[in-house]
Formats: sequence, structure tokens, C-alpha cells
Amino acid sequence: MYFEIDFDSGEAIYRQLCRQIVTGIAANTLHEGDSLPSVRDLASDIGINMHTVNKAYTMLKEEGFLTVDRRRGAIVRIDAEKRLATDSLRKELGLALARAMSRHVTREEIHRMVDEICEEYEE
Repeated sequence: MYFEIDFDSGEAIYRQLCRQIVTGIAANTLHEGDSLPSVRDLASDIGINMHTVNKAYTMLKEEGFLTVDRRRGAIVRIDAEKRLATDSLRKELGLALARAMSRHVTREEIHRMVDEICEEYEE
């Protein structure tokens, strides 16, 4: 997988890596069991500190998107703890919907946006 880092972005580099890996899973670019580059290799390829890559991998491990094995490295784990994922999504989505609705975004507009976003990730 190719990672594109925007060094001028206000978004932290480790968050950019996390977002791109999760998006890769959602877009079916990354699959269950796929190996990601080692911390050292990815840091070298991108030109960033190894601790930054390690932080991204650690966060994704905690969120259930990766397993980390000392011998095999970081491995994509898709079927991890769906319940935790849906609970987290409900909280995040609830806040986003509250913000949108307080700005008079209609239910129909929200449904349309959700459908459009979901279509981006379907095959």
C-alpha cells in the first residue's frame, strides 16, 4: 500500500497513517491477514521518525484494526470486536448528527451523504 503524507497539513502524521490504513481496509485495498511494512521500513520510505509509525500502529492495534507480531510485524485484522466498533461509531456519529441537525441539515440530506460515502467503499 502506498502512503501519502501531507507534511504541511495540520493533521498529525500518525493520524494521517491511521486514516489511510482504515480507509484502505474500508475500500478493500487492505484485506484480513495482509502484512504492513515494518515500522523501520515505513518510516524510512516516508522519511519520518520510527516512533511516529509505531504510534500509528499501536493506536490501530488498540482499535482492533491490526495485530502486531514480533516475527510477522503488523497484520490487518478486520473482524475484530465488531461490538466495540459499532459502539464507538454510534458515539461519533451521534455527535456529528447533533452538530449537523443543530445547523438545520435535514434527515434526507444526511441519508444522502451516508449513501454517497458508503458507495465510495463498496465494490
